[in-house]
Amino acid sequence: MKRMPIAGPWITDHEIAAVTRCVTEDWYEHANHSIMAFEQAFAAYSQRLHAVSLPSCTSALHLSMAALGVGPGDEIIVPDLTWIASSAPISYMGAKPVFVDVDKDSWCIDADSIEKAITSRTKAILVVELYGSMPDWTRITEIAQANGLFIIEDSAEALGSRYQDRPAGNFGDVSVFSFHGSKTLTTGEGGMLVTDHSKLYHRVLKLRDHGRNPGDTEFFNQEVAYKYKMSSLQAALGLAQLQRVAELVNKKRQIFSWYQQGLKDIADIRLNAQAFDVFNSYWMSTLVLGDSYSFGSQVLRNYLLEKNIDTRPFFHPLSKLPAYADYESSKTAISRNKTAYHISPKGLNLPSALRLEEPDIMKVCREIKDFFSAHSTVCR
Repeated sequence: MKRMPIAGPWITDHEIAAVTRCVTEDWYEHANHSIMAFEQAFAAYSQRLHAVSLPSCTSALHLSMAALGVGPGDEIIVPDLTWIASSAPISYMGAKPVFVDVDKDSWCIDADSIEKAITSRTKAILVVELYGSMPDWTRITEIAQANGLFIIEDSAEALGSRYQDRPAGNFGDVSVFSFHGSKTLTTGEGGMLVTDHSKLYHRVLKLRDHGRNPGDTEFFNQEVAYKYKMSSLQAALGLAQLQRVAELVNKKRQIFSWYQQGLKDIADIRLNAQAFDVFNSYWMSTLVLGDSYSFGSQVLRNYLLEKNIDTRPFFHPLSKLPAYADYESSKTAISRNKTAYHISPKGLNLPSALRLEEPDIMKVCREIKDFFSAHSTVCR
């Protein structure tokens, strides 16, 4: 029986031709042509002045914090419900993550929780646009401005989403994207950093190339820094995918609409929200069990696995991970971040790979409905 993948790209002859051209031509006087073209096109797409291609979104976050001067003694406010790649670079810089709660509808960082967590040591707010959703950017921006805080926007999962008609990646002092193979737009591995601040942009360019000034041909390094560059082959693939970005985002939204239709008759579950001022790109279609169910999502996950259907658990709260067991912010998180701890064990990412078609999604929906039919009287 065909396995239903949780995530994966949509590659066509257009991308294959672009990469073939790159591997054939992007050398000597044409070296870096694809990289520059991809960066320019992506800056325009995200409506930013500058874009820097990188090997991953994690490296983009690392460079963001390094360029902003984050260091020991600083605190960075971060949502408790996200992947560790969002928060790990905080530790790289010797700073401390402060885990705060998420909004019950968007699953993104909660503005009230941000305000409560600000101290004299707070340097920045790291905002994650989880699974394609968007937070209350109006309030978050006001809070940051009132307290003199930087905003780092993690748009790894939100390519194509919009808040009040502004695209994801358009809100932070610095914003970052992921092009991992699971993402809507892929370069296999890869990331992008975008910003409107020219000084910050030039600092990032220096830090990503072993601490030498952009354009330096004397290999005269000004400081010890990093090697964070994307290859031309990745950039060629990324540019070709960007030329199809509307098609890719529309397919993600179509997949979500199939789930909406197929699961609408199941009581007390909910899928990703979309507020009136948000356009959700639905990177992951996600199901959350209501409180009437006595079991968590792992029971459903195990059932679907037996049916050759891959799923992913909702992210664990960062403060619950062994990696952060000794962090001060983790010790009281369960009492502070009640929404994050409530949603996490009840959430499940459903198959959202771009190659899936309506019959595939309807099969997943049928299996989910069969599960609830069998468990409704036993486990509720």
